[in-house]
Amino acid sequence: MPNYKRARFGTTYFFTVVTHQRRKILCLDPCREILRDVMKQTRDAYPFTIEAMVLLPEHLHCIWKLPENDTNYSMRWGMIKKEFTKRARDVVEKMVGTAHPTASRMKHGEGTMWQRRFWEHEIRDQEDFNAHVEYIHYNPVKHGLARAPIDWEYSSFGRYVKEGIYDREWGAGRDITFDEAIGNE
Repeated sequence: MPNYKRARFGTTYFFTVVTHQRRKILCLDPCREILRDVMKQTRDAYPFTIEAMVLLPEHLHCIWKLPENDTNYSMRWGMIKKEFTKRARDVVEKMVGTAHPTASRMKHGEGTMWQRRFWEHEIRDQEDFNAHVEYIHYNPVKHGLARAPIDWEYSSFGRYVKEGIYDREWGAGRDITFDEAIGNE
């Protein structure tokens, strides 16, 4: 079992954010760069720490720790999604074509880059944190994108290996279930 760093809880959240119609755009080089820049810009204006993250073609998972007494992650995600949409629109249209908005999206003036909402979960304790970090790092294997977490470059797994939290072979050679990853088995 990995030796995790301790996270403070109460302002630590797990997120899943998905592209509109699950368009596979997030791992495209220009989109990754834009997302990285937009997240940095947002963190500079409204601080948060990325505890763990994985970027997959059509969705991402991450754990953020916000400053004490600050739970306004919705505003941060709104800024990230809006600025990414503005900066990536032309790139995405050239590389994968134009998505077609629904009548509801048109009525509300919404773009076609992201699903309307995101999923969040407040991290309750160290066990919950550990399980979600493992879920994040194993996700590329679960989706058949890599044979082992170390093989997927768009993840914080490599940082965890460098910090001695994970062995580089963690998650290689066997499938784990979601229940195992979140500690229910």
